Amino acid sequence: MEKIEFKSTINASAKKVWDVLFGVESYPKWTAAFAEGSSVETDWKKGSRAVFGDGSGNGMVAVIEENIPNQYLSIKHLGELKDGKENLNQDWNGSLENYTLQEKNGQTELTIDMDISDEWKAYFEETWPKALNKVKELAENEYHVET
Repeated sequence: MEKIEFKSTINASAKKVWDVLFGVESYPKWTAAFAEGSSVETDWKKGSRAVFGDGSGNGMVAVIEENIPNQYLSIKHLGELKDGKENLNQDWNGSLENYTLQEKNGQTELTIDMDISDEWKAYFEETWPKALNKVKELAENEYHVET
């Protein structure tokens, strides 16, 4: 398992970037880069279960490992969802996906780092930059976020 990292500097407060990342209405907008119709079922609280869906019964099962509002969120992946059924026997079970926000002078540096297998590396290297561009667009514009 390798760790990969993506960064974006966003002209918005950390709170606004956080709200775009984890807002009820905005989350599906930026995660559409990964899967059109994407969704999440969670309250984002530490220790809570999270089910990330692709709109067709497939996705990921995870737990929120840490949540420090407007600063840091860590997701621990447990397994996958295929045709609505959970499979937690994955070799990447326990891999982390971390969101770190650092605000300075009205700008926020958003860093995503995640554990990745060779099988998925090229996909995420292509897709994360698209997702981050959408986060940046939503946060920098006068987008009202419902959380």
